[in-house]
Amino acid sequence: MNFKRFFLMGLTVSLLLLTDSINAQHFIKRYFDSVLNNKSDLSQAQLLVYPTLALAPETSWEIGLSSLYVYFANRDTTNRLSEINAFTFFTLEEQYGFWFDHAIYSDKNRWFFLGRARIQSFPLFYQGIGIDTPKDYVARVEANQILIKERVLRKLIKDMYVGLEFDYQRFAETDFILVNPEIPTFELPLGHEGSNNVGLGLGLIQDNRHNVLNVRKGLFSELAFLHYNPAWGSSYQFTSLLTDTRIYKPVSKNNVLAVQLLGQFNFGDVPFNQLALMGGESIMRGYYYGRYRDKHQLAAQVEYRFLPVPLNFTDRLGFALFVGAGSVFNQLDNLRSSNFVVSGGAGLRFLLFPKKDIWTRLDFALTEESTGFYLFIGESF
Repeated sequence: MNFKRFFLMGLTVSLLLLTDSINAQHFIKRYFDSVLNNKSDLSQAQLLVYPTLALAPETSWEIGLSSLYVYFANRDTTNRLSEINAFTFFTLEEQYGFWFDHAIYSDKNRWFFLGRARIQSFPLFYQGIGIDTPKDYVARVEANQILIKERVLRKLIKDMYVGLEFDYQRFAETDFILVNPEIPTFELPLGHEGSNNVGLGLGLIQDNRHNVLNVRKGLFSELAFLHYNPAWGSSYQFTSLLTDTRIYKPVSKNNVLAVQLLGQFNFGDVPFNQLALMGGESIMRGYYYGRYRDKHQLAAQVEYRFLPVPLNFTDRLGFALFVGAGSVFNQLDNLRSSNFVVSGGAGLRFLLFPKKDIWTRLDFALTEESTGFYLFIGESF
């Protein structure tokens, strides 16, 4: 959509809303009062919709709308809490995107649907492949992207699920724009012209978390195998193996120690956008997502959560400390302790849904190269 047209539409809507400002203010007050001071039954589903505003070098100002829907299957609180997240945004650079994430449990937790979708026209910063890539951006990659990953899992025995995994990634209309003038030429990576890749495979998950947005006690461990092949529509043939283990230990009534160990291993002709990418809002916070990329990745993080902090005036504020370390590499022989990079930081927490124990987080992360701020509902892992 043309940005000027979008702006005029937004201005028109704003003028219409101003004509009924008293009712609008009353509605907004009632809505946020119902969210922050919810008195409904624990089993009742809850929906939160809120605007977002962000600023990033690659996007300029970003304006978005987020929503979170949480519920128990059949309103039975012995079932695990299911959550559905949706987020849409546009930027002043005329970029846009739609994100959709979910972790859904059926009645008696027999079925587990875990997945995400991304449809976006959004820039990426490319800094090369490997752990020794330059600090400055080599190129800015403009592309249209579709990413869909879904797991359909059936309970085998208590807390153990097995099922099919599907991954589709479309990377099209790509353009590598030189950013660093000190590197006038560089070798374009595999997949720089774009690609369509379909992965099919199997997943095995052990999961006894009751609340995926804020786990106070439990274990999540995933072993996933995906194969991409031209026989079913992939541009490249390669295999991906993922292992992700998360352990949560209560330290006291309110404090939680959380640990995550992540391994990703790729074999074959892997396009640059599907290499193991380090950084982002979940693990190795403080590094831009994809700051480091290679065929393989090992990373770990530890987080200590105070939920809530003991205060006299409120029980809705929390705090967290976290530290992580990780590395990317092409072959196992190249994995050395000296090649690991570290990140760390702290964050504030606010109890959004008291009865369901759901918090929103504002994290500040620091690395040797950069810093990062992250505002999300639910913990990073």
